Amino acid sequence: MTLRPLGDRIVVVPIEKESTTPSGIVLPESSKEKPQEGKVIAAGPGARNDQGERVPMDVKVDDVVLYAKYAGTEVKLNGQKYLILRESDVLAILDA
Repeated sequence: MTLRPLGDRIVVVPIEKESTTPSGIVLPESSKEKPQEGKVIAAGPGARNDQGERVPMDVKVDDVVLYAKYAGTEVKLNGQKYLILRESDVLAILDA
């Protein structure tokens, strides 16, 4: 089963931060912050403008993005967590 986003939505796999501090202290699950970084695994065709034409998306598959902390909808499929976001929820694309 695959997720195919519609319109200007993207599917992101959140990138979890390390659960150990640099000094070796293991952080419990409750103290971790919600991830704000993820890898785009699917992107919709883009939104439509007032004339009904597709507006191409700036975000593409395999981009690593930063997104708003409480943005999108979290879904679990086959034991994997995914986040479905609108393109407007993406704050930045990280370049390597």
